[in-house]
Amino acid sequence: MSYGFSVYFGLDNTKEENIQLLKDAHNLGFTRIFTSLHIPEANYDILKIEVREFFKLAKEYEMDIISDISPNTFKFLDLEDMDLKGLRDMGVKTIRIDFGYSEEEIAKMSKNNYDIKIQLNASTITEEFFYELDKHSPNYENIDALHNFYPRVGTGISEECMIKKNNLLKLRGIKPCAFVQSNNRKRSPLKDGLPTLEDHRDLGVREASNHLFALGNTSVFIGDSLPSISELKELSSLSPDVIELDIEVKTDDKVILRLLNEVYSSRTDEARDAIRASESRLILNGDIIEPFNTIKKEYGDITIDNKEYQRYMGELQIVKNNQKKDNRTNVVASVLQKDFYLLKYIQSGKKFHFNVNK
Repeated sequence: MSYGFSVYFGLDNTKEENIQLLKDAHNLGFTRIFTSLHIPEANYDILKIEVREFFKLAKEYEMDIISDISPNTFKFLDLEDMDLKGLRDMGVKTIRIDFGYSEEEIAKMSKNNYDIKIQLNASTITEEFFYELDKHSPNYENIDALHNFYPRVGTGISEECMIKKNNLLKLRGIKPCAFVQSNNRKRSPLKDGLPTLEDHRDLGVREASNHLFALGNTSVFIGDSLPSISELKELSSLSPDVIELDIEVKTDDKVILRLLNEVYSSRTDEARDAIRASESRLILNGDIIEPFNTIKKEYGDITIDNKEYQRYMGELQIVKNNQKKDNRTNVVASVLQKDFYLLKYIQSGKKFHFNVNK
């Protein structure tokens, strides 16, 4: 459940566009849908008609519908307040608690008998909130958390804030999720994008999602109204467990290119001067690496040891501290400068792979 999109009934899209978006996303492996049922600008006469048809199809696809709720939401759907069975029967599998409920009520909802997950607002949780929530013994196995998106420019949260909030969640085994914006059709009324991190405003879906996964988020949602097919493909082709690094390759050697196209794990005994790939020497399969481009090594360079390093032949590293020339080590590629910031997340067993640009 790593990929999600958003739908806002009665706002920017026609019913037909929302249904087509659902079908396209489902075909690409998306399993989660976020929707909000209390948007002031929405046309609620249209919204009430479209919701049930959309929810019915999403239920047939066995997709996880996430709806933020408030007491008014139940009224809008012609349900009694806290009627979780009614929501489940409509196809809602997860309810996001936005406002209007106490810690005691949230704990009670987390222990429901209707297989409905409870989702916290990851951007606003605090230590004090969990202190109060813990008093009522919630079922944390039935809780995850989704960060806010931020329509107004300059209001998105910082990376530091996200890390702090995510660490609070992980202490209780809660999986965090977050939003990136679409640059195809941005949601009304402001149309400035709906990212969680302010750093991601106007950034592409793939680059922003890669960053969110690196920060430990387990699901990424496209927040805006109508993402393009290419944006859906960009997100669905990412792995939440693997950090992608764009690189410039400096050789046509077939053995080197094969090694650069593998997925690696950083060693748990982290070196001071480089990120070391755990698997690279093990997958040589008898190939020999001849010496070439044995130049001095700078931050972000990718090196592979040649046959002169004997049993270290095939050792792949990403340089963290500048190093002098060594005839036993080939500089085969470099991480693009725009991705330097991602290197700090490749720690102790973290997986990474390269997106090769020649």
